[in-house]
Amino acid sequence: MLQQLLETALRQTMNRLVRPVLTPAVPVSLQRRIVRQAYRSSTPPRGASFENTRVGGIPATSTSFGNKPHGAVLYLHGGGYIIGSSATHRGITGHLAKTSGCTIVTPDYRLAPEFPFPAALDDAEACWNGLLEEGFKPGQIAIAGDSAGGGLAIALAMQLRDKNQPLPSSVTVFSPWIDLTQEKLYAPECEPVLQASWTSKAAKLYAGQESLTNPLISPIFGDLSGLPPLLIQVGSQEILLNDAERLAEAANRHDVETCLEVYNSLWHVFQVHSGQLDRATAAMETAGEHIKRHLAD
Repeated sequence: MLQQLLETALRQTMNRLVRPVLTPAVPVSLQRRIVRQAYRSSTPPRGASFENTRVGGIPATSTSFGNKPHGAVLYLHGGGYIIGSSATHRGITGHLAKTSGCTIVTPDYRLAPEFPFPAALDDAEACWNGLLEEGFKPGQIAIAGDSAGGGLAIALAMQLRDKNQPLPSSVTVFSPWIDLTQEKLYAPECEPVLQASWTSKAAKLYAGQESLTNPLISPIFGDLSGLPPLLIQVGSQEILLNDAERLAEAANRHDVETCLEVYNSLWHVFQVHSGQLDRATAAMETAGEHIKRHLAD
């Protein structure tokens, strides 16, 4: 009963405080400030530690839990490619560090509109190469991300494959945004977080002069063959439900080991409530197990 009440309260909070900010009417600079404050409610587990660093020349936050992390996760934060940072995502990365047993490296990749595509992808790849330069083997690195960061995680894996580079051990995405054309958005009865008008504006700001169907912008239009094992988590109360389901279908068609988990009555990137909401905590446990299962020794 208490968890049901908490779900209701969190849903109302997202709907009343976050969703109204994510609109084209609010300047991006103001969105960044407000969302930074809103993410204060997403708290890491006690015992998580954070260090500001640079990896591959990219500013980043390194998150760990415990004394002997095994492997690394390159975590790409969400925010429509226009807001968000490694600081806003400390709740998610703290809990993922705990469940995966890995060091979580979250780059502050460049954001649009100041830096449109391919800046975010270039920075993600530079951070990947930086982890290799630090001595991690590809099989000791997983890639993960939420929302736009989930789409970026898929695009990075595709780019590495196309360059005949070694691939990460696995990919984990929460509510991935993989079709910036928005031609097949889901229409839930309740959407507590996202507005299609906001994501449409963010898509145009990120793509700049590039086509929204470029597979490195919208991975659903690309070839997913040869990608590492993929875990997709999504809520049923979000406009990106179809993106997640289409990604799973496309990955399966290309013989990628794929697991899709749809969490009924939960919303966009509900994992931010790990440690508070039991189902979010359980989802993060599943993500950590997926990562650990595929890491090389």
